[in-house]
Amino acid sequence: MSNPEFVAFLRAYPSYPTTHIIDDLRAAEYARLDVGEHIYLDYTGGGLYAETQVRRHHKLLSEHVFGNPHSSNPSSQASTQLVEHARSYVLKFFGADPNEYDVIFTANASGALKLVGESYPFAKGGHYLLTFDNHNSVNGIREFAHARGAEVTYIPVALPNMRVDASSLDDYFARGQKGAHNLFAFPAQSNFSGVQHPLEWIEKAHAAGWDVLLDAAAFAPTNYLDLSQVHPDFVPLSFYKMFGYPTGIGALIARREALAKLHRPWFAGGTITVVSVQGDKYYLADGHTAFEDGTPDYLNIPAVEIGLKHLESIGYDVIHERVMCLAGWLLDNLVQMKHGTGQPLVRIYGPTNVEARGGSVTVNFFDKDGRAIDHRFIESEANKVNISLRTGCFCNPGAGEVALGLSRVELDVCFTRPDHEQRLSVDDFRLCFDGKSTGAVRISVGMVTNFNDVQAFLSFARGLLG
Repeated sequence: MSNPEFVAFLRAYPSYPTTHIIDDLRAAEYARLDVGEHIYLDYTGGGLYAETQVRRHHKLLSEHVFGNPHSSNPSSQASTQLVEHARSYVLKFFGADPNEYDVIFTANASGALKLVGESYPFAKGGHYLLTFDNHNSVNGIREFAHARGAEVTYIPVALPNMRVDASSLDDYFARGQKGAHNLFAFPAQSNFSGVQHPLEWIEKAHAAGWDVLLDAAAFAPTNYLDLSQVHPDFVPLSFYKMFGYPTGIGALIARREALAKLHRPWFAGGTITVVSVQGDKYYLADGHTAFEDGTPDYLNIPAVEIGLKHLESIGYDVIHERVMCLAGWLLDNLVQMKHGTGQPLVRIYGPTNVEARGGSVTVNFFDKDGRAIDHRFIESEANKVNISLRTGCFCNPGAGEVALGLSRVELDVCFTRPDHEQRLSVDDFRLCFDGKSTGAVRISVGMVTNFNDVQAFLSFARGLLG
């Protein structure tokens, strides 16, 4: 490829050719993208799987007989062996010492977060501290905290870079009562803005007596999380976001010491050693077994190990470099786009360079008179040219409210209207903020994005200039 744009790109990002292995991989394993002329730019929403991942999993299933692992017959033992091998491989992949960490398989990161929320020993005097910038499944834990009398506090993020004022953290950590159970939650990478929050916060919080929940769902697909170097207490993950297949499998990687603090509000099949109907008594199993309700997804869990090995065969260094080069080029070009009136085409929420950020770029588009263009219109137009991106608030209302300038007063007025007491639709919510954006457009590059994908989106964006 020798077009002028690509030459300019290589001048700006000379390390891009070092990632050529991904071009070869895309041609061999992801050919369906180019055959179908797909411009896939929703990697934060879901990763894409390689053809060999599916073939290897299918071969495994077609050549063996696997039974419910809650038995001890030969087919059950075969399943148990594969599930436990996958569990060990997850720990190995993330550099987690098996003496320090355990892995609980869940349906997704949200399932992992619910386990923490429902089981964490929140109580009066305890505290749940979290950043404005969090996924809804992290926000949802506050309902468990509220119900048990614990205090809930949000740490704001500030425009334009959507970051926390790190100098304020000590004051927030000082609010935790000694001897109480205090939990601090933040994302390693924002699923809204792509901002990467400092992992150094983990030990800072530990030193102040807090347990730490690190949401790694948006971080892990393109950045290596090394649990031999940082030691959060709880790490929720969705594997499909990392390598596309299988969906429906996530994990909670938990420090054994922190796991011992959790108290489940119920028991289920598979989680107990002994239960009695007449004696009205039950005994939970130890470790991960107590948290994996019912029969684990024993046919799909082995595909997790296949996916992790696929990532290892490429290498996080290559994946990360690729994503940063393309995200940087995307940002560079979007910042420069202006209408004939001089009005910028887009407003970027978060950093406009690649320092301490990931591959998600979130924007809103504006017309030549500076009026916001409805994000739903942008999505509709992108759909017409086979560009997959995402619009809305991306299940991250705190970051969205800050980015879009939705004030507490405006929100209170909307929520306290008599007709909004029990039900509030998305359209009703939009009417509360007539003239203001209530969502944005997220373009997220990932492991097998290439230069042509980004150029196709930039060409689409230029078509909106007036």
